[in-house]
Amino acid sequence: MEHSTRHTVIFTTLLCVVFSVVVSAVAVSLHDRQEENKRLDRIKNVLGVAGLAKPGETLSPEELSGRFEAGLEAIVVELATGQVADGIDPLSFDQRKAAKDPERSRSAETNRAKVRRVPNHAVVYLIKDGDEVTGFVLPIEGYGLWSTLYGYLAIEADLQTVKGITFYSHAETPGLGGEVDNVRWKARWPGRQVFDVKGAPQLRVAKGAAGSVDKDPFRVDGLSGATLTSNGVTNMLKFWLGRGGFGPYLAELRKQGEMG
Repeated sequence: MEHSTRHTVIFTTLLCVVFSVVVSAVAVSLHDRQEENKRLDRIKNVLGVAGLAKPGETLSPEELSGRFEAGLEAIVVELATGQVADGIDPLSFDQRKAAKDPERSRSAETNRAKVRRVPNHAVVYLIKDGDEVTGFVLPIEGYGLWSTLYGYLAIEADLQTVKGITFYSHAETPGLGGEVDNVRWKARWPGRQVFDVKGAPQLRVAKGAAGSVDKDPFRVDGLSGATLTSNGVTNMLKFWLGRGGFGPYLAELRKQGEMG
C-alpha cells in the first residue's frame, strides 16, 4: 500500500511538472503571436487613418508592412519640448507602458479627458509621398463613458485640416458610444479644421448634427444617444492638441514651416 502511494505521488508530481512546462511553452508562444497581432493591428489602423488603406480592405502581413514602409515614417518626439528624440526605436517603443512608468512619464495637468499621466515621449507617424511629408498621425486617448478610448488623429501637412480619425481600443457600449467605430461617422471628419486663428484647438464633437465643412468647420456630428462618449472624444482632442500633449511639437513644426 505504501509502495503504491509513493508511486502515485511521484507520478502525480511528474505529471504536474510536465503540464507546467507545456502550459508555459504555450503561453510564451501565444504571447509572441499576440504581440505580433497587436503590431499588425496598429499598422492597419495607422494606414487607415492616413488614407493609405481602404475601410474593410483585407491585407496580408507582408502587404501591411510594405505599405507602411512605402508611405509612413515613425519618429519619436519629446512632448515637453516638441523636439524629435534620438536613441529611441519608434517601432518597439510602447507609449502606453511608458505612461505607466514614473521614470518615463509625468503627472498630467488636470483635464477633462481624465488623462492621469503623460509619457515623456510619443510616437508620431509622418505620412509621406516620396520625400515630401503630406500629413501627420498623432496617437490620442481619453475617457469616454465606460472606458479609455485609444486612437489616432491624422492631419494634413498644413497642421490644420483633418485627414481622419480612428479608435483601435475601447469598451464603449455597442450601438451607442461604440459608434466611434462606425465608418459613416468617421467619414465625416476629413476636411474639418483643428485650430482657430489664435492657434487654440477647436475641433470637437457636436451635441447634435453639425453643419457642412464650410459653414461649421470645427464640429463633427455627435454620436446619437452617446453624449458622454462624444464629450470624451472632444476632451481628448483638446488635451492632446494642447500644450500638455502635442502642442509643443505642432508649434515647432509651424516654426520650421515659417523659416522654410
